[in-house]
Amino acid sequence: MDAQLIAFIPIAAGMVAVPGADFAVVVRNALASQRAGAASAVGVAGGLLVHTALAVAGLAAVLVAVPALYRTLQLAGGAYVLWLGVRALRSALRTRGTRDGLTGAEDATPPVPGPARALRQGFLTNVLNPKAPVLFLSLLPQFVPAGAAVLPRTLLLAGIVVLLALLWFPLVALLVDGLGRWLRRPRATRAVEGATGGALTLLGAGLLAQPLTH
Repeated sequence: MDAQLIAFIPIAAGMVAVPGADFAVVVRNALASQRAGAASAVGVAGGLLVHTALAVAGLAAVLVAVPALYRTLQLAGGAYVLWLGVRALRSALRTRGTRDGLTGAEDATPPVPGPARALRQGFLTNVLNPKAPVLFLSLLPQFVPAGAAVLPRTLLLAGIVVLLALLWFPLVALLVDGLGRWLRRPRATRAVEGATGGALTLLGAGLLAQPLTH
C-alpha cells in the first residue's frame, strides 16, 4: 500500500464521518427502528456510489462547467433536506403535544418508516447534494500518483469512500438503536427529533440560500 493511499484513508473517513444531512437522517430513522436506520445507511452509501461513479466518469465536471445545472441540483437538494427537517420538527411538536395532553402516554417514538422509504430517504439526501460530486472531482485526482493508470486508481479511491460509508453509517444506526432504551424516552425522543429536524432545516435552508443569493 503506497503512502498516498494511506494518506487518503483518514481524509476519506473524516469526510464520511463529519455530521451533516446524511448523519441526521440515519440517526432519526435509527431512532424509529434499527432496520430503518440500517436502510438509510445503505441509501447514503448508494448515493455516494452515484457521486463517485460520476466523478470517475468525469460527469461531475459538467456541474462545474454549467452553473445553472449546479444551482438547479442545489435547489432540489436543499428543498428535499428542508422538507425532511420540517417533518422532523413537526413530529417533535406533535410528540410534545401528545405527551402534554395524555397522562401516562406510551414512549414517544417517531413514526417508523418502512425499509424502502428509509432507503430512499438516505439515498436522496446524499445524491441530491451537489457539493459531493464536486468534492470528489477535486479530491480524488490529488491521490493519483504521476504515471499511474487513472481509471483503476480512481475506482479504488471511490471504492474506499463507499466502503467507509457502509461501515460508518450502519455503525451509527446500531449505536442509536443500542441506546434506544434512553433515546426513546419521551423527552429524549423530542430532543433528538428537534435536534435532527433543526439540523436538517438549517442545512436545507443553507443549500437553498446559496444559489438564490449568488
